[in-house]
Amino acid sequence: MAIVAPSAELFQSLKPTITASLAAPRRFPSFPLSSELAVKSSHCSRRWRGVFVDSSAGTWARTGSWPAAVVRDRGERIEVHSFCDGDNSVGKEGANASPKVQERDFTGTPYVPVYVMLPLGVIDMQCRLVDPDTLIEHLRILKSINIDGVMVDCWWGIVEAHAPQQYNWSGYKRLFEIVRDLKLKLQVVMSFHECGGNVGDDVYIPLPEWVTEIGHRNPDIYFTDREGRRNHECLTWGIDKERVLRGRTAVEAYFDYMRSFRIEFDEFFVDRVISEIEIGLGPCGELRYPSYPAKHSWRYPGIGEFQCYDKYLMKNLRRAAEVRGHSFWGRGPDNAGSYNSSPHETGFFRDGGDYDSYYGRFFLKWYSQVLVDHGDRVLSLANLAFEGTSIAAKVSGIHWWYKTASHAAELTAGFYNPCNCDGYAPIVSMLKKHETALNFTCVELRTVNQNEDFPEALADPEGLVWQVLNAAWDVNIPVASENALPSYDRAGYNKILENAKPWNDPDGRHLSAFTYLRLSPILIENHNFLEFERFLKRMHGEPLFN
Repeated sequence: MAIVAPSAELFQSLKPTITASLAAPRRFPSFPLSSELAVKSSHCSRRWRGVFVDSSAGTWARTGSWPAAVVRDRGERIEVHSFCDGDNSVGKEGANASPKVQERDFTGTPYVPVYVMLPLGVIDMQCRLVDPDTLIEHLRILKSINIDGVMVDCWWGIVEAHAPQQYNWSGYKRLFEIVRDLKLKLQVVMSFHECGGNVGDDVYIPLPEWVTEIGHRNPDIYFTDREGRRNHECLTWGIDKERVLRGRTAVEAYFDYMRSFRIEFDEFFVDRVISEIEIGLGPCGELRYPSYPAKHSWRYPGIGEFQCYDKYLMKNLRRAAEVRGHSFWGRGPDNAGSYNSSPHETGFFRDGGDYDSYYGRFFLKWYSQVLVDHGDRVLSLANLAFEGTSIAAKVSGIHWWYKTASHAAELTAGFYNPCNCDGYAPIVSMLKKHETALNFTCVELRTVNQNEDFPEALADPEGLVWQVLNAAWDVNIPVASENALPSYDRAGYNKILENAKPWNDPDGRHLSAFTYLRLSPILIENHNFLEFERFLKRMHGEPLFN
């Protein structure tokens, strides 16, 4: 049943009851979105992740109809603020005044470093720094509010564009010098994937030219679906150990690139300007299969398709089936639907479907193990290249169909996480083996109950976040995160804070860092910047004076 947000008058009459009821529940109430605020898919370069709710979802909070986050004091101090995003109506009396709501006081809470992602096109295809004067101006503004640092993608397709092992780092060196001079820190991403053609992309950065030339002759170097469609976003993990890249395996090419970076920027490692290296492990830099590509007409909330039909992965599957003693299992499912199917429309993913048969369990375990093995291989070499420096890996938040038995969208992405199996435990165990931090991507999303646009999606980002963060914390690895969509309103920031510093956690666990997507002129606008500064202070555990 849909929940209708109460009017301001009704909210005031119910306020005592609502306040009392907040003593028990841990989670905050969800609220419906209007029809124009559709839940959208995100499959962009590497920063617009998963599925997100439009930032204008903060409208409910701004209008005063229903608070997006209400927190009752449990031994902590509280702040009383209006949800008006800095509007001049703060504190005004009358019918149009925003209602006062209780917020946690984060003064004295653990310090969570906050980084800001730089624009996708900050370095051009000739590896030149674009518009350095504007960049310096914006970085100085960020420095003025004590931002910790910035994140930047080092694109494989730019640096090693023309020939194997010929690297051009010139633009990145100039950028890093600017960041160092401003006494900011750097999170650097080894981006071995394509950028362009997806939501939020404003530049196109393909894989290196010499790689795409090989792909013309041997298209099986790319992930492939059941119909034979190739995905050029990144290289299939089937060639991790195949010498098809002019005498090198894919993993060797990644290692050579990382080693070149480490040598080129040695002074920035010695001076601790580079605080972390994030290792790209798949499409959008995430450890997942490219199971929901827009270029193949995928639309939210489609379940996606398995991406294991290149000749290298199929050879691997047939070998695994023979070892198991059932060679006829060396094939992909033939009843798993298509990109835009729903689970109940397929024989494989429906309740009681083949995903939980003997064959289904064999295939899904193999499919997910290929993902884990890829991460294991690349991260082992990353630790060699970046010894003594913190490294991280990104895992995407595939939260649609989370409330079904099969978790179909997670299965096609490589996360073997049906309702009777913890699909993230093997991943965090692998990360623990390499002392690698987990960067998870949907901590700002709220579970929308029976959304009027996509009630069939059965999504639960909050449930997914709870599962994944606790899986990582249980093996004692750092957990960082970033937002899926640029957020400028207090409601969105409050949700990030809620996950960054869990309320009354007996172990005092919290995010190790948060990276904000993304630096832009919109963020620098006075109204938005003031709200961002307020969020930053709370992430740092500093007192507020407004």
